[in-house]
Amino acid sequence: MPSRILVVDDEPSILATMSPLLRSRGYDVVTAMSGRAALESAERDKPDLIVLDLGLPDMDGAEVCRSIREHSSTPIIILSARGAEGDKVRALDAGADDYVTKPFGADELTARIRAALRRTDGPPALTEPLVRGDLVIDRERFRVMKDGQEVRLTPKEFELLLYLAQRPGRVLTHRVILKAIWGPHAVDQPEHLRVLVGALRKKIEPSPSSPKYILTEPWVGYRFADL
Repeated sequence: MPSRILVVDDEPSILATMSPLLRSRGYDVVTAMSGRAALESAERDKPDLIVLDLGLPDMDGAEVCRSIREHSSTPIIILSARGAEGDKVRALDAGADDYVTKPFGADELTARIRAALRRTDGPPALTEPLVRGDLVIDRERFRVMKDGQEVRLTPKEFELLLYLAQRPGRVLTHRVILKAIWGPHAVDQPEHLRVLVGALRKKIEPSPSSPKYILTEPWVGYRFADL
């Protein structure tokens, strides 16, 4: 079965461009032109991925993203004319997986869609839980326990934590992490990583301002403590 993509945009010209483009690449496409219609379609049509505009007529796209994240881990790619860092940070903080600005290149967008879908395919190769200090990372169930209590992470937060925790003591550059988590087209978008690290620290660190697990290497990247 082809992957189903929900495209949410209130501009008919965008839908008229996106739908045939994605169908030509082998995807099943459903569309919505408002936030409310997007939420209904996400529940009814069970898409494998959502391409979401921020400027919707009835509600902000970030709010749509946040509502979907309350019950679904479906990958969400924001496609918006808003290019300011604040807009990107707000959308990523709401649970978006990626952010593409308009006007967009067809090849870049479809490459990001393929990368997002690949990250959701199949079970992880290793299923034995990772134990790092007070953290237990269950790779099979996508769960994290801290001091015996479950910590609720977004899919991207879990992916970042797992990526870092599998490489304790190793300094990983911003570009390396961005490429691993979001794909090669995101290597020049450090705000993605800064927001995600900040959100993850708030959930797993005893003191987020003085981190124990995710350590900053100034001007270079991050290192997961070798505990």
